[in-house]
Amino acid sequence: MIIDGRTLAKDILARAKTRAQALGRPPLVVALVASDTPATRSYLAMKAKRAVDAGCILETRALGAPFDDADAVIVQLPVPEGINQKEACDTITVEKDADVLSSATRGKFERGDADVLLPPVVGAVAEIFKTYAVEPRGKKAVVIGNGWLVGSPCAVWLTQQGAEVSVLTSKSDDLSAPLRGADIVVSGAGSQHLIKPDMLKQGVVLIDAGTSESDGTLAGDASPSCAPKCSLFTPVPGGVGPLAVACLFENAVALTEKAMNI
Repeated sequence: MIIDGRTLAKDILARAKTRAQALGRPPLVVALVASDTPATRSYLAMKAKRAVDAGCILETRALGAPFDDADAVIVQLPVPEGINQKEACDTITVEKDADVLSSATRGKFERGDADVLLPPVVGAVAEIFKTYAVEPRGKKAVVIGNGWLVGSPCAVWLTQQGAEVSVLTSKSDDLSAPLRGADIVVSGAGSQHLIKPDMLKQGVVLIDAGTSESDGTLAGDASPSCAPKCSLFTPVPGGVGPLAVACLFENAVALTEKAMNI
């Protein structure tokens, strides 16, 4: 089955909007931006629309600007060379960190604290698993990539859910053998069509959260020809991406509720 991430995202955004409307005012989400490029402007324009769908307001400010008035704060990644990404993200307090990007918030997630938010990509994976009744416990899971946004948090969460997790990278000597034994594959390598059908077993759950660009077209880590072999397959574009943005704004609403003791 090919997952329609846009449709699932609409459900999350509608859920978030209902909660936001109960607050009496729309949560203010501030995006701190260090790179004013056409791609960044396009992405932020899309996020602004999804913010409205979630009952929020997205406001863009320069990285380093104050954000005391914000209910939630995100750093628009990637940041340009010369700017320390970790230091930029660590300026966000736990109480406002909707993207779970700061060291303090990520530490709470990795410890499995009771009041923790899920990083948006993890939230997207969790939503897919809940919707389609995927139980990770006892399953063999392979995560490709160990990045801060996809690979690392997904590996942590799958381990917390009781899966037997192996982490590989696109430079690993042999991807085929571990992939053929995997019940669940989550990929965030950013390497176009790295995963081919003959590397997978029949019925695998394949979550493709990797994106790369070729001739102006977005592509995922998995070849689209993998889909028939999968019990669940997320395409790129239109799979994990829309879901992760929706989960980001649901996190922003949750932070606002917590700050207002609701």
